[in-house]
Amino acid sequence: MHGVLLLDKPLGLSSNNALQKAKWLLQAEKAGHTGTLDPLATGVLPLCFGAATKFSQLQLDADKTYEAVARLGVKTSTGDAEGDVIQSRPVNVTVDDVAAIQARFSGAILQTPPMYSALKKDGRALYEYARAGIEVERAARAVTIYELNMALSHVNTEYFAIKIVVKCSKGTYIRTLAEDIGEALGCGAHLTALRRIETGGFHALQCVSLEALEAMTLRQRLACLHLVDDLLRQHTVVTLQSDNAGRFLSGMRRRGTWADQPQVAVYAEAPQALLGTGHIRAEELIPGRLLSPIEIKQIAEQFALDGAEAFQGAEPASKKTIEINEKVNHE
Repeated sequence: MHGVLLLDKPLGLSSNNALQKAKWLLQAEKAGHTGTLDPLATGVLPLCFGAATKFSQLQLDADKTYEAVARLGVKTSTGDAEGDVIQSRPVNVTVDDVAAIQARFSGAILQTPPMYSALKKDGRALYEYARAGIEVERAARAVTIYELNMALSHVNTEYFAIKIVVKCSKGTYIRTLAEDIGEALGCGAHLTALRRIETGGFHALQCVSLEALEAMTLRQRLACLHLVDDLLRQHTVVTLQSDNAGRFLSGMRRRGTWADQPQVAVYAEAPQALLGTGHIRAEELIPGRLLSPIEIKQIAEQFALDGAEAFQGAEPASKKTIEINEKVNHE
């Protein structure tokens, strides 16, 4: 089985547990997720099955959009609601105060990764040190905040909070962003809610829940899969005729009159089939991640068996696509 499942990860479940449950429901053999969401986070979690796992790194590197709520006046040991309260301060914050600091957290910024994270130091995850009460020095990292909207609000009239919508680069820690915003406002903060609403062009409205999957038949679950091609929608498309398609699939470079392209999705012309990815440099098509002939055959059979209506996203490489006519030498 090959494809991408857009899962709406539920609250309280780890990304790996969600993956294993979806893998069981789909009776899949090979699966992987595209970057973890904390157990307290919900939202878009693309899960890759079969050949799609070869391109999962693209989602790891993708920009992401989150909705979050940060409670003001309380700091915790983990930066979110799971941790112990380590400091409480009065909150004297106005709407103007929030507006005044917004520019400080927009654009290119530096973040110090939290101790409760999966980043590794000397082969051990930082959260392992944190659980042992050991503080490890971490270097600040550059991340980019492309869009940031913040609104001051009351939560059940009990406390002040900041509602945040942020589009950011990979590697951005929203817990750290919430904490840093709290410090800039002089009262501290911790994250109480987090939802990923978009990643790499996949949106929450396209997702299916585990609860909904459990209520489906296997055929209905398979119908929720998006094509492997949907991971490559930002790629330029190159289509090769059969002889050059075979050579490319065996790892050989192909020559043509192509302009340089950093990311290319390569297809066979007849029958049309995704072969893999590559890049073009100096009029040379250079293979990257390739599907195997068995995977190509299985994808074709899977699609033929379930019918076009059984799959979402059947149009390959729709966004930022340039169709390039094949003009290659046949040496």
